[in-house]
Amino acid sequence: MKPNRLKQVQAEGRIPVGHMILEFNTRGMAQMMAAAGVDFVLIDTEHTGFSPADVADLLAWFKATEIAPFVRVPQIQYQFISRALDTGALGVMVPNVKDGAEARAIVEAAKYAPLGRRGVILGQAQNDFKSVDPADFFAYANQNTTVICQIESVAGLENLAEIAATPGVDMLWVGHFDLSQSMGIPGQFEHPRFLEAMRQVVEVGRARGLGLGIQPGNLDQAQAWLELGFNVISYNTDAFVYLNAISQAVADLRQLTAKL
Repeated sequence: MKPNRLKQVQAEGRIPVGHMILEFNTRGMAQMMAAAGVDFVLIDTEHTGFSPADVADLLAWFKATEIAPFVRVPQIQYQFISRALDTGALGVMVPNVKDGAEARAIVEAAKYAPLGRRGVILGQAQNDFKSVDPADFFAYANQNTTVICQIESVAGLENLAEIAATPGVDMLWVGHFDLSQSMGIPGQFEHPRFLEAMRQVVEVGRARGLGLGIQPGNLDQAQAWLELGFNVISYNTDAFVYLNAISQAVADLRQLTAKL
C-alpha cells in the first residue's frame, strides 16, 4: 500500500492541495495531475457516471504517481466504501454525514479490526498485488487510510461534535453548496449564518485535530476560506477548470479576430 501523500504533507505542517475528477476518466489524467503538482485527487462517484471499472483504472494510473487517490462514494453503504478501498483508493469521502452513528458506520466499513469491520482480501490492488504480513498490513492500512466526512446539512451541523469525536474520522469537509441549500440560503456563501456555520466546523475540527477540507471554485474563495481556517484544499473540478479555461481562450480569440 503506497504512502498517503496527503497525510505526509499534513505531517510536514503544509496545506495539501488537490483536485476533483468527475468528467475526464482518461489515462493521461494521472500524469497531468502529477505535472501540475497536486497532492491528492478526489474521484467522484456521487455525481458522475463513472463505473467501478472506470474508478479502478483511474486508481491504478494514480497509484503510479505520488498523488494520493481518494474516492467520493455515492452514500453511506459498506459495499461502496470497501470496494473503493479494495480497488486501491487511499481514502474515502462520504457525502452528507448527519450524525455520529453514520460516522461510526463509515469508519467500520473503512478500517480493519479492531477499529472497524472491513472485510479482508490480500494480494490485490489495495496492496499492489504483493504478498504482505497480514498483521502489519492491517495496522498500516488503518493508519494510512483517510476518512473524510462531508458536512452538508443542518443535521450535520447540529451533530458536528459527535461526528468529529468518532475515532477513525480524519477530516471534516464542508460541501458548501449542499450546506447552504440545507440552511435555506442556497449559494449565499457570504451570508452571516453560512459564515458562522463555517467557523463552527473549523472550531470543532481544530479541537479534535482533524483536517478541515473544502473545494473553492476560484482563488478569491480559496483565500477567504483559508483565512477562516480550512487547511485542506481541493481546487475546483476537472470539468469546470477546463470549461473556464477554454471559454476564456475562445473569448480572447474572438476579440483578436474581430480586429482583423
